[in-house]
Amino acid sequence: MFSLKNFFKKLTHQKIWRFIAVASIVATLAIACNNTQTTRNSETPTTPEPGTLVWARYSDSDTLDPHKSTSPLSRQIIDQIYETLLAFDDQGKIQPNLAKEWSVSNNGQEYTFTLNENIKCHDGTIFDAKAVKFTIDRAINPETENYTKDSWGPIETVEVVDDLTVTVKMSQAFSPFLRFLADPYSSMICPSAIQTYNNKFGIEGAIGTGPFKFTEWTQGEQLVLEANPDYKNYGRQVENSGTPYIKKLIIKTMPEREARLAALKSGEIHLTEPPLEEISALKEDLKFKLHTAENTGQIVFLEFVTSRPPFDDDRARQAVTYAIDPKKATEEVFAGLVKPSECAIADVMFPSDEKLCSEFSIKPNPEEAKILLEELGYSENQPLEITLLTWKGGNRQKVIENLQTQLEEVGIKTKLETMDIGTLNARIKQENSQTEGNGVIDMMGWSWYDPDFLYTLWHSPGWMGGYQSDELDTLLTEMRTTTNLEERQEKVIEVQKYLLKNAVMMPLYSPGWMWNYVSSSDVEGFKIGAFNRPLFNDVKFSNTIEEKEAVESPVSSEKEESEQPVITEESQQDQESISSPINEQEVEVSPSPENE
Repeated sequence: MFSLKNFFKKLTHQKIWRFIAVASIVATLAIACNNTQTTRNSETPTTPEPGTLVWARYSDSDTLDPHKSTSPLSRQIIDQIYETLLAFDDQGKIQPNLAKEWSVSNNGQEYTFTLNENIKCHDGTIFDAKAVKFTIDRAINPETENYTKDSWGPIETVEVVDDLTVTVKMSQAFSPFLRFLADPYSSMICPSAIQTYNNKFGIEGAIGTGPFKFTEWTQGEQLVLEANPDYKNYGRQVENSGTPYIKKLIIKTMPEREARLAALKSGEIHLTEPPLEEISALKEDLKFKLHTAENTGQIVFLEFVTSRPPFDDDRARQAVTYAIDPKKATEEVFAGLVKPSECAIADVMFPSDEKLCSEFSIKPNPEEAKILLEELGYSENQPLEITLLTWKGGNRQKVIENLQTQLEEVGIKTKLETMDIGTLNARIKQENSQTEGNGVIDMMGWSWYDPDFLYTLWHSPGWMGGYQSDELDTLLTEMRTTTNLEERQEKVIEVQKYLLKNAVMMPLYSPGWMWNYVSSSDVEGFKIGAFNRPLFNDVKFSNTIEEKEAVESPVSSEKEESEQPVITEESQQDQESISSPINEQEVEVSPSPENE
């Protein structure tokens, strides 16, 4: 029998050292090989499985419960898992979706919706009028603590008429209601989701009727969704009316933008948001495709702390507005990636006319700014000193630096501060509560589907305690409660005229955040819908398109047409019994800012 002890006894001194040397060499080689293998493994990117699209984002969702979040990152995923009663077309007009038709009473206080038949939830249960009532009752229940509760309007009751018909009754007319029903924050929840996950709904799981099903979520790392085999599209602006072509959608969290771009180049991911300064180079690189959102509903603007001098005086606000040229700032900072704005709302929110806004907006005029500053007692020896705040990302630091230069040209000394969005919100609220201190302006961004966000901003007591006036309150209330489309359009114009003439806010540019995406060149069919909604229903990979075309989606590729007449915004104008209705902020409040 072999004995290690006897083996060493037989070795001479020289042989022992030879043995040790050989053993050392072998061990060293083994370690070296192991290290080499480890290095190779760490440097080799993970290639996604066939039929899987990997999307990398700078941060993760906070929840997948539509009633618990106002994060744009959550909104992107909520839109994949759930569906809404109504939908937006590419121009932001209302279309049927889960509801194939609807009607509104003459007084604008009663809405009746008729659902499509045989809509299936991800767990196989049927989505019907009871599910609609369940969703709305939960959304407006104070115990839910829903951030977008006010966006549902003054709902009194939700009544189930039959399996496919539901009626919503309100205490007063609320014109933004129908448009809200096309936004992801109004997503319809399957009752079985709450029964299954209870208070962990939105974290441990989610059940909807959307194109993708929840599979697993490791928060801070990745979320995995699978294509819904029972999906049937009624309103999304895509070609594919059935199950998405890709099998899986994986959403990875990668905070470092350099890491995201490197992962895209290595093939580890397929889609991400590019750094703005890289866009020109990516456009020229045939290995990538740039996708730019249109009709985002985003607006970046200046607002003033009016609880104290100098901006409690409209002349001081107007002086700042005269001093700034948004076109100059956007051209120098963004080089054509955004458009300067003259209106207080984005075009897609509601019929808007930049030429009309131009008639009553304040135009850049440095000399007029100097005259107003002199009237207020400011001079070269005693300049107006202010602080300009904004939130991080999106080249906004460069924007406020540009504005600082323009303000200095008329004698306004400006201190700049950039912070995360949560800190900015708290700072604005604090500044609005103080009656002493230097003048403060903040550059803010909002995204919403309707001009009603102006009500949230400026109707007393105002968002974060900002500007207030009785006259403006009246105009905003009329805009919110007028349900006739043409009449409401006039109210929207009146509100904007007041805001711009009195320099309550100064529109700067649109869009403002998360509006560019870059994909690998083999990604086909990716689309960005109105209000900056990524759509994956049509996505295929070009190197597998021929294979995929041989396997058709379970549902016909042509959208089914409803046998019953569809009521749209346009058709409602001609019916007396029907009246038409007409937000990468991280924290929103019904509606609220949506920033990076």
